[in-house]
Amino acid sequence: MANVKDYSVEEKLSSLVALQKIESKIDEIQILKGELPMEVSDLEDEIQGLHARQVRIEEEINGIQEFINQKKNAIKEAEALIKKYEKQSENVKNSREFEAINKEIEMQQLEIKLAEKHIRDANEEIAEKVVVLDKAKKNIATKEGVLGTKKGELEKIIATNEKEEKAYNKQASEAREKVEERLLHSYDRIRKNYRNGLGVVAVERDACGGCFNAIPPQRQSEIRQRKKIIVCENCGRILVDRDLFDSVDVK
Repeated sequence: MANVKDYSVEEKLSSLVALQKIESKIDEIQILKGELPMEVSDLEDEIQGLHARQVRIEEEINGIQEFINQKKNAIKEAEALIKKYEKQSENVKNSREFEAINKEIEMQQLEIKLAEKHIRDANEEIAEKVVVLDKAKKNIATKEGVLGTKKGELEKIIATNEKEEKAYNKQASEAREKVEERLLHSYDRIRKNYRNGLGVVAVERDACGGCFNAIPPQRQSEIRQRKKIIVCENCGRILVDRDLFDSVDVK
């Protein structure tokens, strides 16, 4: 930062006015962008979330499919055991062995029926998830289309005003170097407090140019003298006289 102490109050006020005018022009460019930067950011976050959901659904479908494959293998194993037991039944020596083999066959048949039920239920679950997945994919495609449009609009505005915005940002930095840190902090705080971003205003028709609160003649005289920094007692904005305000030209 430059040696701020080398600048007079009038020079500081002139720099503040210049800074205000420059940053007001930067504000105008931001207004042109409107809500687009936020909308683009929100859409990107939303699409990222939708992609994560899509991946999660696909993983769930794959998990269910693995479960189905396990049950199909279990059915094959049960069928193989049934054939084995049926072959054994041909060589039984007594009714006791025959009953034992029949019980094993019945158990495997129950295992097959249970596995088939699990497979039917799992296939129904997959069908439901496929519908959800299809909706998610369509939603992503729609959102990406909107994002592409809004990004295009934003990029067009940025490209149109990029050179001008860079020039204003450079001018703003130069103007800030001529204002002491404490005063600059107050100016920035005031700007943030008001939607129009006005931290420095001229006296208009015996009133504050920001909040239009009346300013006494003695106070106006002090403002015109430019010997000290004077703020509006109502809104806190930094006040300057109209001549000084108009003398600062920003291109």
